[in-house]
Amino acid sequence: MKTTVGQILGSKSAQVHSVAPGVTVFEALALMATHNIGAVLVTEDDRLVGIFTERDYARKVVLKGLRSADVTVRDLMTPAPYTITADVTLEAVMNIMTEKRFRHLPVLDDGRLIGIVTIGDVVKTVIDQQRQTIEHLSNYIAGDLAT
Repeated sequence: MKTTVGQILGSKSAQVHSVAPGVTVFEALALMATHNIGAVLVTEDDRLVGIFTERDYARKVVLKGLRSADVTVRDLMTPAPYTITADVTLEAVMNIMTEKRFRHLPVLDDGRLIGIVTIGDVVKTVIDQQRQTIEHLSNYIAGDLAT
């Protein structure tokens, strides 16, 4: 059975951190620092309108000499971000993240935001699966040797 995005979301906190497009970059960064996250989703009227990431900050504020207290998220966010649904497989997520160089993928269900999958979630899931496989094989081998 292949692991799906829905299963990944089920194993993590259901809380999705978002900001309105009009908040300052400074406010968005403060939220990201408080929750130790690398991105916030940008929502308006319960609709996903963008994503703001640490990469957006580094490339669009720092390098351009802007002040995070003077710029809004709307000005720097990635509008209409690439999204996935809960039935997408872990393998497909890894391919999307690798090919498109994404570290965060918002998850929608009938256009409604239900979560976000990060590169950290993917790595954790793969490591957990490998650990389970090793444990299963170790038990199998130990069982064979005991007979």
